[in-house]
Amino acid sequence: MTDHSSHAVLERLRAIDWSDDLKAFEHANSRALLMREYLRRAALWARAYGAEQSWPFFDIAEHIAEAIRTPPEDAAALEEILSGLAPASLKITCRGAVRWAALRQAQIEWPGDLPDPYEPLILMYERGGGYFLEEFVDLNGAMIRLGNVESNLSAAPFLTLAPATLDALDAEGEITYFAKIDERNPRSSPRGIVRRRVDEGRTYDEAFTRNLRWEPTEYLRLYELGHNEIDHVEITEIEAAAFIESTMKKLSGSR
Repeated sequence: MTDHSSHAVLERLRAIDWSDDLKAFEHANSRALLMREYLRRAALWARAYGAEQSWPFFDIAEHIAEAIRTPPEDAAALEEILSGLAPASLKITCRGAVRWAALRQAQIEWPGDLPDPYEPLILMYERGGGYFLEEFVDLNGAMIRLGNVESNLSAAPFLTLAPATLDALDAEGEITYFAKIDERNPRSSPRGIVRRRVDEGRTYDEAFTRNLRWEPTEYLRLYELGHNEIDHVEITEIEAAAFIESTMKKLSGSR
């Protein structure tokens, strides 16, 4: 069972190397998806509790149960971890995540259809540290537009947060995903997925296989040459992630 205590969250934050630029670059794709998902979840909570003016980087527990505080010993240890970190909004979210865990321990009720607000952000921190905030959110390897509450409320949910799935989304170059479809296997449940990566002028076509990894494929090249017995359609990163996670769940238990 996952430990969601305030102390457990504190230890996750303590283990982060906030200056690991190489790790941030290697996980640029997944970090961007995780930041977008945090912004979406934060927008949901801000709208539910009338906290739109505090969005996006805020202490959500403060708007639910102001009396709930982080245990003093954890609060003191957290400030040691945060010493020297920037920007200020990063410190706010770390304090908010630990306090959120304290709120969960207190079993305070909130709308059951709202997701854990901080888990995507903590995962993002664990995959390469923090961010810089200007007109865009700079993740040291990826930049995303901040948007506003309304635009993030309408964003597509990214719910596949398993580390192995996130790892499978990280690769260098510009990536386009495709789902292999037919009459029995629509876009929502494809026969398989492939991706085309273009990195430094070179093109790499890869399929996510039963070996649970990306391997070279000739499918796209052969399709372009007219060997089109199996059709395909372009899909989003989020759709690709859902397929990868589903495949891992189906096949990993048989290994």
